[in-house]
Amino acid sequence: MNIRQAAAAARALGQTGLFRPVRPLEYLRMAQLTLRWGPTLAAASAIAVLRAPHGTAVADEIGLLSWHDVDSAANAVADALARQGVGPETTVGLMCRNSRYFVVATLAVSKLGANLVLLNTDFGPHQLGEVLKREGIGAAVFDEDFGPTFRTAEFEGVSVDGTQIREAATTGDGACPEPPKRPGRIVIMTSGTTGLPKGAQRATLTPPVDMVVSAFSQLPLRAREPVVVAPPLFHLLGFGFMGFALGLQGTLVVQSRFDPEAVLAAIADHRATTLVAVPVMLRRILGLPEPTRRRYDTSSLRVIVCSGSSLSAELAAWVMDTFGDILYNFYGSTETGWATVAGPSDLRTAPGTVGRPPTGTRVAILDDQGRPVTTGQSGRIFVGSAMAFEGYTGGGGKQVVAGLMCTGDTGHFDEAGRLFVEGRDDEMIVSGGENVFPGEVEELLRGHEAVHDAAVVGIDDEELGQRLAAFVVSEPGSSLSTEEVKEYVRSRLARFKIPRYVEFVDEIPRNLMGKVLRRSLLDRSAFGSKE
Repeated sequence: MNIRQAAAAARALGQTGLFRPVRPLEYLRMAQLTLRWGPTLAAASAIAVLRAPHGTAVADEIGLLSWHDVDSAANAVADALARQGVGPETTVGLMCRNSRYFVVATLAVSKLGANLVLLNTDFGPHQLGEVLKREGIGAAVFDEDFGPTFRTAEFEGVSVDGTQIREAATTGDGACPEPPKRPGRIVIMTSGTTGLPKGAQRATLTPPVDMVVSAFSQLPLRAREPVVVAPPLFHLLGFGFMGFALGLQGTLVVQSRFDPEAVLAAIADHRATTLVAVPVMLRRILGLPEPTRRRYDTSSLRVIVCSGSSLSAELAAWVMDTFGDILYNFYGSTETGWATVAGPSDLRTAPGTVGRPPTGTRVAILDDQGRPVTTGQSGRIFVGSAMAFEGYTGGGGKQVVAGLMCTGDTGHFDEAGRLFVEGRDDEMIVSGGENVFPGEVEELLRGHEAVHDAAVVGIDDEELGQRLAAFVVSEPGSSLSTEEVKEYVRSRLARFKIPRYVEFVDEIPRNLMGKVLRRSLLDRSAFGSKE
């Protein structure tokens, strides 16, 4: 880090209020901790203990836990793992829901310098067994109710379940291990909706200085403030903001399972200033009866961060009309890290945009030959930044052109340099030679007053190659018909985007990040036989 970068970082962090006046000796001790532990979560935890030992680190259904207690619990769990042979060469799988134990276990693994694989809590025994084998996991830390899943998966490595974590964490009896020679690697599962999730590996999740500066300059985050993180901590969005909370010595407010009313209660109870959520979570919060929403004081919120799946223009406006112009929409992927961010003014001025690249990130739209397209023209989205992953643990990676990595999405830039994502390459429906991205039709349908949710898939067709099938969840009490759905699309979009088939369903299946499970939706429908 050169002097210019250090000065910029100091200014950005200074804006958060992180640097309160302290004695010179304390600055020296913080510098020593940073040098000892390197760019790790263990370093952030150690500094938080130094500066605010009695401050609240985690708030969950169990209660409040201070920084001192979190660090002591992490030392105890690290000691328990080390006594079973876990060390820098071990790969540890973590399968915990959002709670203090996720944080404690993560810090324990970081202190040991072991490699960490974040496991999806939705994994069944077969999926889990495949991932355990592929990732070479030699030790596992998990909530006790996942014990049967691990046994069915025939895991034979070191196991530490929730009961053991609680026992170790309660005693707090464990010396802090010596810092490892190198930080462990971190593997985060992709949030894809088909096939076995891939493992995206990184040497560290600590972003470069210029990207940190850019993030803090665009997001009005403040030190030592409560942050409600609703998405799973095992995905990049949740894990990343857990890291932000650690770095800013704020309170991480989490719940083991998402409940829209409980999120509002958490904001009110803790006077949270930041809410992190995926679009479907925001929709469910806004879908609560108005008297229920009014029961909770959310006036403390200054920032709502949204990412993980497509944010429609309609939902963005609904969120801002309800909570104020405090919405920030991030676009990126597990493989590339963040790519763009759209602030409230962008979302108001150019509905549907995902914003512009932050400092330290390059985004380009390329054609099939890897050549840049003109402004307004559609193409494949490529991203370049120091946060790009190093490749999949099972081998392979994303296409890279001139140092830029393909996201798998298509989109375009407008004249103001704002990015618009049109859809996934692998979800594009080709009907009669015309390309249709399901997201466009889905967003239109969700804007209908009688539609609560919708999803669109392609059905194989001998004549046209594919035809569109729409799955619609009606608002309670509505009498929406198939023909009304088709006419609504016909009056607003091109003819080839009108669904040939319409099926009304009770819900749209989604993964924990809110992405539509199209294969599952089709398999359980009357259209499955049409393929």
